[in-house]
Amino acid sequence: MRALLQCLSHTPLKGYYDPEATVVQEVAGMVANLRREVEAFDPEVIYLFWPDHLNGFFLDTMPQFCIGMAAESVGDYQTSAGPLNVPRELAEACARAVVDAEIDLGFSYRMQVDHGCAQPLEELTGALARYPVVPIFINSVAPPVVKMRRARLLGEAVGRFARARGQRALFIGSGGLSHNPPVPQMATATDPAVIERLINNRNPSKEARDARQARTIAAAEAFTAGTSTLHPLNAEWDRRLMSQLAARDWRALDAYRNEDITADAGGSAHEAKTWVAAVAAMDAACAGAWQAEARYYREIPEWIAGFGALTGRSD
Repeated sequence: MRALLQCLSHTPLKGYYDPEATVVQEVAGMVANLRREVEAFDPEVIYLFWPDHLNGFFLDTMPQFCIGMAAESVGDYQTSAGPLNVPRELAEACARAVVDAEIDLGFSYRMQVDHGCAQPLEELTGALARYPVVPIFINSVAPPVVKMRRARLLGEAVGRFARARGQRALFIGSGGLSHNPPVPQMATATDPAVIERLINNRNPSKEARDARQARTIAAAEAFTAGTSTLHPLNAEWDRRLMSQLAARDWRALDAYRNEDITADAGGSAHEAKTWVAAVAAMDAACAGAWQAEARYYREIPEWIAGFGALTGRSD
């Protein structure tokens, strides 16, 4: 089948606390190239693996995986608010196929997505609803989280489903590489207000969202200045992971331990499991007949991110 893969880092800090202009232009040029490729490919459907940042999924009920039968962007940071173009019957069929493959999958008819889903969708396609999209959430910030192997198995199940459907498919993996932004954790939270936000903070007020945005910007300023206690970026870890993904070195990828990911690359590096799932989906959809290419990598402390891109094209 014809398929395209785009794995891309995201950051809420674009436009709020940017690196020097040459880096901003470099990233923008790279993303523009990816978008032109997507437009030329003209997908019939997008399968988008994404992580939430406690904007749509909370600790009142936190699934490890969840597929959206309908979805709406909350419009955080500079992303648009509004509905995604989710083909309900296709998403339902995909969910059945994944569960039949013995992957425990949650599902939602009222999924809320944040910049982890909306930013790559808008950057790569130009709009939230230009193409039909099946959003697939992977818990990446609220321990316990799944291992790399489980993300691979999820992706493979989605890829087999896509292959059986035969549509021209774009697989997107949206996640950071090494990074550790200031996301509160239940294990260390002591403020009752913070604990309540972790459990259920759906549809916050504009003032509350602005306050969170201000905290994120302040954290980026401190991180860039070297006065932060956040985990440093790890270019070596990022490049090794991208190389293993491009080579589809599943033995090495399956061997990653969650505690090592956190220690080596930061608590939010678990978002890279969206890349694992997307690559595995591409591999299954194409029955291995495709080529991968690392497109970009740079440490960008202003965005608290090891920022990368990886593309795959069917033969």
